[in-house]
Amino acid sequence: MHRRTLLATASALAATLAAPAFAQDEPLKIGFIYVGPVGDGGWTYQHDLGRQAIEAEYGDRVETTFIESVPEGADAERALTQLALAGNDLIFATSFGFMDPVMNVAARFPDVKFEHATGYKRSENVATYDARFYEGRAVIGTIAGRMTESDIIGYIGSFPIPEVIQGINSSFIHARKVNPDVEMRVVWAYSWFDPAKEADAAAALLAEGVDVILQHTDSTAPLAQAQAAGAIGFGQASDMAAFKPSPRVASIIDEWSPYYIKRVGAMLDGTWESGASWAGIGDGEVVIGEITEAVPAEVKAEAEALRDAIGAGEYHPFTGPLNKADGSVWLAEGETASDEDLQSMNFYVEGITAQIPQ
Repeated sequence: MHRRTLLATASALAATLAAPAFAQDEPLKIGFIYVGPVGDGGWTYQHDLGRQAIEAEYGDRVETTFIESVPEGADAERALTQLALAGNDLIFATSFGFMDPVMNVAARFPDVKFEHATGYKRSENVATYDARFYEGRAVIGTIAGRMTESDIIGYIGSFPIPEVIQGINSSFIHARKVNPDVEMRVVWAYSWFDPAKEADAAAALLAEGVDVILQHTDSTAPLAQAQAAGAIGFGQASDMAAFKPSPRVASIIDEWSPYYIKRVGAMLDGTWESGASWAGIGDGEVVIGEITEAVPAEVKAEAEALRDAIGAGEYHPFTGPLNKADGSVWLAEGETASDEDLQSMNFYVEGITAQIPQ
């Protein structure tokens, strides 16, 4: 790949700095690794829409490729190395468990830029990006609290990391705000995408009397289980529109396209820098999908008002008074959680009686 070359004279230097970072007769090569298949209908599907948006935006100025269904761990390091050796200038790693493999491979390929989704480790050639999923969980938690008839809602977790614990807590807080009798059951799938495990988790929750299922896993299997049992659920990561109007009564959509287009643009014009991005509803990165007619009009209006207040910065989903599950004070009246608090969250809020696996 042709890089800009600094020249000795001031005039030549100025001309060089004004030139594009990459020669236009040679496309910027961009690689992606995905934890699931592109047809998962959820997380990976949505990231791949972002990849396609890059191609639509920049045309023949870019060339993208992807490796799907990459397990977290040693396989991820091999896939990242493969993409780097293939000449990719920018590589997006789209799952939390890719974090250490990204750091290891980035150290070996300092001229390649890496972007890691939902991680927190960075270096000169590694940036991170995330979405404030907990904002969307507040909205669907409100719907769940209003619509449960058994007063028992369920949550399928992937792995007990801060991102998922934030979602469980935010969902429960807002379900209980509108329904003080709500209880929450949590089942862990220990996978981001495994339809069989997700179906089993949903079945276990339904057997406990759950009639509303929320999930932080990537397949539509929980919605299929909810449909068979007459329960309701929500689209996760993508709209999962095939299950409208019920059991999928709303959804949290991860809209990665604007971020991907922006970061590729920075590579093309030579302004890419390492950093951290954590965007939410107000930024258009977390989107609440259509709330269907299966939801009563007054509940829909309440959920949309909450969405709008969060998006406008008028309300934070973690606003005190809030206690931890052990009864100790976490946030005082009117106090809001800091990003640092959220990014290290390892506890449930008061009212959730489940235990977080260690």
